[in-house]
Amino acid sequence: MATLEGKTLFITGASRGIGKAIALRAAQDGANIVVVAKTIRQHPQLPGTIFTAVAEIESAGGRAIACATDIRSEEQVEAAVVSAVEEFGGIDIVVNNASAIFLAGTAETPMKRYDLMHSINTRGPFLVTQKCLPSLLQADNPHVLNLSPPLNMEARWFAPHVAYTMAKFGMSMCVLGMSEELREQGVAVNALWPRTVIATAAVQNLLGGDEMIRRCRKPEIMADAAQAILVRNSRECTGQFFVDDEVLLEEGVTDLDLYAMDPDAELAMDFFL
Repeated sequence: MATLEGKTLFITGASRGIGKAIALRAAQDGANIVVVAKTIRQHPQLPGTIFTAVAEIESAGGRAIACATDIRSEEQVEAAVVSAVEEFGGIDIVVNNASAIFLAGTAETPMKRYDLMHSINTRGPFLVTQKCLPSLLQADNPHVLNLSPPLNMEARWFAPHVAYTMAKFGMSMCVLGMSEELREQGVAVNALWPRTVIATAAVQNLLGGDEMIRRCRKPEIMADAAQAILVRNSRECTGQFFVDDEVLLEEGVTDLDLYAMDPDAELAMDFFL
């Protein structure tokens, strides 16, 4: 069975949530993780820092370094890439996970929130991928994985929160364009999105509290799906918009109850599917 042993993953937003879950799953294979995130001090409502994430990754069997990075800053991203190459010799995989969310209509969306979402969700993955590309082009099986939705260009996905949808679809358009651009060079560029809402601090604090958490799946479903994608042949698996449970079904995983926060609760479906 293919693993990520010895591979170096550059993961944005890896200090908590889905990004950290993907890092921990790769660490079980013996991967190297570059923890790319802003949190260097404990936040009262958001557990975890880049340093606690590194400790967990190393306990899980991987190697890791912490890179305090705001992915809106070209200089900070460049510095993180240099640190990754110096520590691990290169970068095999980029996971563009960091994201900003603000669910409101046009009149209710402050422009600073609009700018934040577009800077992080659309510009961030473009910048990170661009700066990692020289290393990816030297890797044996290079992958870029954006945590972004399929491009379902229907008004119902835009109307309630047009600014957020535009920003997340910008992330997906990077997949659409870069996968074709880099196809002949053997760099896979794919997207992964959850079928259901995933239990993260953002959901707990912003999208419904404990009751919504009951109706979520655990971040581990995204981590297992990501692992299954990232071990595939990069020349044969690119330009795809994957959904977590469909990936696992392809891998023969039929019992998804183990990922449910509460197997008796009705699952809450995510946006865009």
